[in-house]
Amino acid sequence: MTDNNQSDPSDLCKNETQELIKLFEGLDTAGVSDALDKMNLHGQALGIMPLKNYTLAIVGAAYTVKYIPVGTPAGTVGDYIDDVEEGDIVVIDNNGRLDCTVWGDILTQYAGIRKIAGTVIDGVCRDVNKAIEDQYPIFSSGRFMRTGKDRVEVESVNQTVNIGTVRVEPRDIVVADANGVVIVPRKFARQIAKIAHEIETVETAIRKRIMMGDSISEAREKLNYHTLQRKLNDE
Repeated sequence: MTDNNQSDPSDLCKNETQELIKLFEGLDTAGVSDALDKMNLHGQALGIMPLKNYTLAIVGAAYTVKYIPVGTPAGTVGDYIDDVEEGDIVVIDNNGRLDCTVWGDILTQYAGIRKIAGTVIDGVCRDVNKAIEDQYPIFSSGRFMRTGKDRVEVESVNQTVNIGTVRVEPRDIVVADANGVVIVPRKFARQIAKIAHEIETVETAIRKRIMMGDSISEAREKLNYHTLQRKLNDE
């Protein structure tokens, strides 16, 4: 007999994800990066750059996709998009491949309709004008016009992938803005968010003191700036 009052595990996971995402409101990649450094965690996606200088950070849970060279017969390149949830960030591992794309205007349009938060690609995208016009956030290794159809195919979704030297697990927290992309391991998300907010609070206070006439060195010394990003085990 089914207990109608029993929570659906998938709903619990969604609720937790929304709770974690909310913790990162008001933060940018720089503050989150400093918090990762303080906890001695590697999450900065090297070489993954924004399509344009976005004015706001996006935050979402990673929906991971792994591409491989096409087999025989050729597999699909984008059908996974139907399973991505609203607010997720699509994280695509194409092994840094620059000679064919894994994201174009149709995916951009569909992702926008489904209210997907953005796309991160270890590889290239195309049809960038569509993404810019639609204000759909894309972060990638670059842009190139040649199709990935019959060149690459989806090997797996929601498995571990690698993005710009960072290991990404499904449902890790992704933060991306004009500076680039950082990946926060889900199990450390609460700690990272807390530390990042603490760092931002101190940096805001330093900026205020400078406006009031303090020198950089005076403001930093008063607020212990030089210990802010120091690794926890070094303090």
